[in-house]
Amino acid sequence: MKSVIRIALSLGFCLVFSSSALSQEKSSKKDKKPEPAQISAPATPLPTRPPLEFGLSEDTPVKMKLTRTMSSKDATANEKVDFEVLEDVKVRDVVVIQHGAMAIGTVTEAQPKRRMGRAGKLNINIDYVQLVDGEKVPLRAVKGGSGGNHTGAMTGAIVASSILFFPAAPFFLFMHGKDITIPKGTEVAAYVAADTPLNSTNFNKQSDTSQSGTAKTDAAAPGLSSVIIKSMPDGAEITVDDKFLGTTPSTIQLTPGEHKIVILKVGFRSWERTMTISPNGSVNLDVSLEKIP
Repeated sequence: MKSVIRIALSLGFCLVFSSSALSQEKSSKKDKKPEPAQISAPATPLPTRPPLEFGLSEDTPVKMKLTRTMSSKDATANEKVDFEVLEDVKVRDVVVIQHGAMAIGTVTEAQPKRRMGRAGKLNINIDYVQLVDGEKVPLRAVKGGSGGNHTGAMTGAIVASSILFFPAAPFFLFMHGKDITIPKGTEVAAYVAADTPLNSTNFNKQSDTSQSGTAKTDAAAPGLSSVIIKSMPDGAEITVDDKFLGTTPSTIQLTPGEHKIVILKVGFRSWERTMTISPNGSVNLDVSLEKIP
């Protein structure tokens, strides 16, 4: 009899406890306010660049070729490197970068082959190209970037381009235990580093004179003289009247009169002369640079 009473009491206690817990759960659900639905904020649109009225857009390609053979054997860091533009670049049918224009790169790393079969190193950065009006536009070797803050290493662009134009070039670039050699005439594509507004008046004048047949190249302009400048070793910077005009060997056109010519190369003493240039002449300048001990 006692066991029956105990079972009845325990069952009653369980029922009371379950009923109490159920009422508390209903009460908590009733008191709890529904949370407001979260509305996601609209995505902020990426800023768009305003279109240029007249100018070169970022990533505009500029095709060019190397004007001399470069090798890790004798190249030096900070050495300037000349490239020649292969095709006109136009904006609205107006030529802004002319075929044959000069582009400049800089050697950022150069190391000859080393012991234990380690190959040499040679990295060249694209710097700028000269416009028809004489101004300069920064370039990079890699397409894409952030407003011109990146200047790509030239080696990658040369590898990609060499597959198309010089099938043997990658062999030279990656031969183990050898110096890296980039042959003269290697074609590459560089890209305008950032949107560059231009003054259309400066270029329309060039276009008008060209169409009328009155424009002349520097080589054909009356009174100018050709100055062929070579150096030992090659790759020295040529500065005339404090204006950089390329690297050796080069042929430049100078007006008659006195000109200060400076030849510079890292690791060598600078060479400087003031020369009087006659009209319609031709001058050969061969300079041997003295190495700094």
